[in-house]
Amino acid sequence: MAVPQPDIGKWYQLTGGNLFEVVAMDNDDGTIEIQYFDGAVGEMDVEDWQSQWEEGALQTAEAPEDWSGSVDVEPEDDAQRNSDSYEAEGELRASGLDNMDLFE
Repeated sequence: MAVPQPDIGKWYQLTGGNLFEVVAMDNDDGTIEIQYFDGAVGEMDVEDWQSQWEEGALQTAEAPEDWSGSVDVEPEDDAQRNSDSYEAEGELRASGLDNMDLFE
């Protein structure tokens, strides 16, 4: 059986239900950086990846519907950040770098 290569941004699942996303690969070190749905970050050797596929302990998975589990963002916080300006702890803040001349 051919072992698929890990794809950055794709979700996988270990036997037992641990859902994770591949977030980076380091070909020089032979490691795969992963982030579990709960936000924990880990690392897996390419050899471990291959052996777990061959044993059937690792499989592709669908991305969770609520992707925010691993990034710790509340829906109302996200909506506030996307507005033109927002009030935080009683003070009004402008959005971004609007009206700033970077070449002065």
